[in-house]
Amino acid sequence: MVKNPFIPLDFAPRAPHIFAMSLPPGFLDELRTRVPISQVVGRKVSWDMRKSNQGKGDYWAPCPFHQEKTASFHVQDAKGFYYCFGCQAKGDAIGFIKETENVGFMEAVEILAAEAGMCVPKPDPKMVEKADRRKELSDVMDEAVRWFQMSLKTGAAADARAYLDRRGLNGEALQQFEIGFAPNDRAGVKSALMGRGISEQQLVDTGLIIKPDDGGTSYDRFRGRIMFPIRDARGRCVAFGGRAMDPNARAKYLNSPETILFDKGRSLYNHGPARSAVGRGQPLIVAEGYMDVIALVRAGFEGAVAPLGTAITENQLAMMWQITPEPIIALDGDKAGLRAAYRLIDLAMPLLQTGRALRFALMPEGQDPDDLLRAKGAGAVQSILDNAMPLVELLWRRETEGQTFDSPDRKAALDKRLRGSTSQIQDQNLRSHYDQAIKDLRWDFFRAARSFKSGSTRNVLQTAGASTKGSVLAAGEGDVAQYLREAVILATLIRFPELVYEYLDELAMLDFEHGDHPSMLRILMRHCQDMDFDPSVVLSENLGADPLEKFMTLGHLQVVPCLRRSGDIEMARLTLKEELGKLGAHRGLEAELQESSQIPEDGLDLWVLHRLAQAADAANRAQRADQDDQTQYDVADNGARISRDERNRLDDLIGAIRFQKTKK
Repeated sequence: MVKNPFIPLDFAPRAPHIFAMSLPPGFLDELRTRVPISQVVGRKVSWDMRKSNQGKGDYWAPCPFHQEKTASFHVQDAKGFYYCFGCQAKGDAIGFIKETENVGFMEAVEILAAEAGMCVPKPDPKMVEKADRRKELSDVMDEAVRWFQMSLKTGAAADARAYLDRRGLNGEALQQFEIGFAPNDRAGVKSALMGRGISEQQLVDTGLIIKPDDGGTSYDRFRGRIMFPIRDARGRCVAFGGRAMDPNARAKYLNSPETILFDKGRSLYNHGPARSAVGRGQPLIVAEGYMDVIALVRAGFEGAVAPLGTAITENQLAMMWQITPEPIIALDGDKAGLRAAYRLIDLAMPLLQTGRALRFALMPEGQDPDDLLRAKGAGAVQSILDNAMPLVELLWRRETEGQTFDSPDRKAALDKRLRGSTSQIQDQNLRSHYDQAIKDLRWDFFRAARSFKSGSTRNVLQTAGASTKGSVLAAGEGDVAQYLREAVILATLIRFPELVYEYLDELAMLDFEHGDHPSMLRILMRHCQDMDFDPSVVLSENLGADPLEKFMTLGHLQVVPCLRRSGDIEMARLTLKEELGKLGAHRGLEAELQESSQIPEDGLDLWVLHRLAQAADAANRAQRADQDDQTQYDVADNGARISRDERNRLDDLIGAIRFQKTKK
């Protein structure tokens, strides 16, 4: 990124103190965070999409403040400001509203607040006093930073220095992150800062010392800990995090309490420097702790932040999206890290919008980013970041990992859970893309499982006796018949594309197995909701024109009635219903045969025979739906109706399965 010669890279225009001082602390910051500046400016300009990068929140347009034809007006969501390289107009969202709407500062705040769904607090004269109090306490925190840094150089901090050295933190790193040490002394920082004219109450208000409720003597909050200053986006020290040197300490990490300065759920460690790094083109990486962030920054990943040892909050997500449209959540490679990622899915789903996404980079098992950097270097981390999975893939993993989907009930429950998650997305267009991605993942998942089953089934069928091979129960209508059925279904969908969406659920439950058929069906399903969906176009774009032309001229398709009468959609519906039913019945029979082949010999009881008979009966009825059923049936001990002829053939099949197991 080329640095603007007229304004600093971290330019963040602020409202004049005379107006802002009557508003609560942090109100304007939250207001700017709630509404991206591109959303405000976008109502007044037409973006040059050739020059803009919407994914990074970087926009260009002709300037609304002077006449021009070229796009020299630059807007950055990450920085929250606009700048014109022609007339040098610059400002934030509030300033833009002031200039374009010709209103005062407070009116502009009210307009922006209404858009953000926030109420503007009534002016409070006490806010001036509170603002001054914040400035006063911020100065106290800076004094504490310097004292903790000095304490790290004393003899009492020898073990802390040794620990930091083992973690690879040299003097430059200690200075960059202002790392210090709190001696194991009940009045270390208290005595030092009170000796510099700071009052006990000020130390209590910053959270540096604790005043017992019973009126006892106050004492230091942080003792025997390595100290990490926590600064807000403007660089003001608002809190500390302390790592205990005593392995038996009740809390390994201890943060400052909530104070006038510090709100844990609205703070990010390394916020300001990371925001600047992202502005220079770095990715925003969200790690779990201080040491991970420091290690990442030292390795060149300067856009690293951490949520201060707590689960990521809704406010922190908004802060991340203000910096970049697609933060990368880099979590530890253990069960706790994965659970944290899964919880974040539920938090993020209702907040997702176009231009607001998440990706997840999961570290190798048992490692955090710091471990991986020390073991394999920056290249290994970069590889994981490059392959970070989108949120929808992690959602799929959460709902399927370690589970078996061997029944319609379990598959239906999976579909219900997934729909429940994606239904939380408010943006209808984005929700439709998530639903389509879920369908693609579902297709791949169940097709792989079905392919495994089908391959094993054929091996069993090849060992069956001659009479069994001729049975509908054992071999159905053969691979050639299934190939023809797949082809008829596809050709009907190509000729009548409106039926793809109508039969989407039925199609999703089937797996095509022959030639280009799986690819063709998947392409049709993926595009069926497009307004100008043309099957010939999308298939040709993905497979080429020759395969499609060759497919549509196959001889057996020329005699299908609904294809010969292209306007008869009712005939097409009947054709699809019949062929889908027959194909589904055949595949169901294959699945039952596969399962039965895996059952031990002593497990081949009447329940197994009943399931096989039902599958065979369904396949038989699907094949001969238009004929009268005059088959004679026997009734088994469990009440199942089994065709007498098919029962004899079933006995042959069971014998073949047992023979195969004996050979093994």
